[in-house]
Amino acid sequence: MAETHGLMERLEKAVTRLESLFSDSHRSGGMECDGINGVNGSIAPYVEAFDRLLNGSVAEFLRYSKILEGDVKTHAEMVRAAFQAQRSFLLLASQCQEPQENEVAMLLKPISEKIQEIQNFRERNRGSKMFNHLSAVSESIPALGWIAVSPKPGPYVKEMNDAATFYTNRVLKDYKNSDTRHVDWVKSYLNIWSELQAYIKEHHTTGLTWSKTGPVASSMSMRSVLTSGSGLSPPPPPPPPPGPPPIFDTETAKDEGTASRSALFAQLNQGEAITKGLRHVSDDQKTHKNPNLRAQGPPVRSPTKSHTPSPTSPKNSPQQNHPPVLELEGKKWRVEYQEDKNDLVINNTELKQVAYIFKCNKSTLQIKGKINSITIDNCKKFGLVFDNVVGIVEVINSRDIQIQVMGKVPTISINKTEGCHIYLSEESLDCEIVSAKSSEMNILIPQDGDYKEFPVPEQFKTAWDGSKLVTEPAEIVG
Repeated sequence: MAETHGLMERLEKAVTRLESLFSDSHRSGGMECDGINGVNGSIAPYVEAFDRLLNGSVAEFLRYSKILEGDVKTHAEMVRAAFQAQRSFLLLASQCQEPQENEVAMLLKPISEKIQEIQNFRERNRGSKMFNHLSAVSESIPALGWIAVSPKPGPYVKEMNDAATFYTNRVLKDYKNSDTRHVDWVKSYLNIWSELQAYIKEHHTTGLTWSKTGPVASSMSMRSVLTSGSGLSPPPPPPPPPGPPPIFDTETAKDEGTASRSALFAQLNQGEAITKGLRHVSDDQKTHKNPNLRAQGPPVRSPTKSHTPSPTSPKNSPQQNHPPVLELEGKKWRVEYQEDKNDLVINNTELKQVAYIFKCNKSTLQIKGKINSITIDNCKKFGLVFDNVVGIVEVINSRDIQIQVMGKVPTISINKTEGCHIYLSEESLDCEIVSAKSSEMNILIPQDGDYKEFPVPEQFKTAWDGSKLVTEPAEIVG
């Protein structure tokens, strides 16, 4: 028995030494790019600060979203995944040197995919009761692209935050006096972007800070970061601690679109160098100097103005796949994807009903009777004629809109719209026009059997009168 006991002690000592050796080799093998500020294996201060943001304002937003449940909860989980993808990128940047631009584009791909997923969820759920909640998140989530903005990423985040407030104000208006849970949700969401601006101001004032030491970042080092969990609390090897989930390509059909978006992020940092890749075009290759080229067909439309990557061929645009809609869904009239329709009519309206008009082009709609409110969203060259509205008529993200009021309407709101002509009736001359971030707006007033046009001011001047700021329309000089 004594010999057996002695043998067991020796075996235990041998196992202890082997475990110690394995632990040391595991740590040294995982430090390929762990040199941060000269201390191997430590975590960069700006990654720690980002973790505090995740555990603070982002966690609070998730908590309030779970309370509201449904689409809001699902959307919030996508936001969490997007922030985790950004955390992984920041950890990589803190450990490795900045790579070439094309490699940066590939490293940004997981973040751009998460942004696209969040925006697509909103588009798929336009009939949701929480549509304003989804829109607030969808319009502002591109703020995560700040990591590719230089030299002033902070103002870029603020601009995205401003885009969210348009929809969060709607949420507050709907629930301010009925359900404070939605008010808390709004505050928690907007607080994320306020804290992110403060974080950027402190750690990345002129752009993302890459490590000056360590290897050059690559897809391999990103996978190493994702799987090793380096920078988190010290793990007992061999199993790594739970960190951000690995984000790999799972949808090959999205590769072209997400790569285009990621490349756009990467190009934002180039500045004047962005023109170096352009080749010289000789006269025989210019359409206006070579008539033969004009006979070969029109040029391909540029996709740069779109919020989401456009397909290679405009004829294959996903927008063309949507069938036109004109139907009553509950208390909402849905008018969507109408093209070249000038005989659209809504009859038998009720006071509690609303009308939502989305992505209609070169069409005209007449709404008879009295209705609660009308919203025109993402429409072009669209005409609207209505009798009476007891609430508000809103025009958002549209172009070349004409509205004719036959009866009364108390308020018309115009936001992010280029070109809007409003024909008022004698009964609606007391209507209030509220506009923001819009241009080419004209109000036509009936006078002597005809209409007289009055432009809505687009330029203002503000001065301090000793006690407050005074703003008034600026006269156009010249």
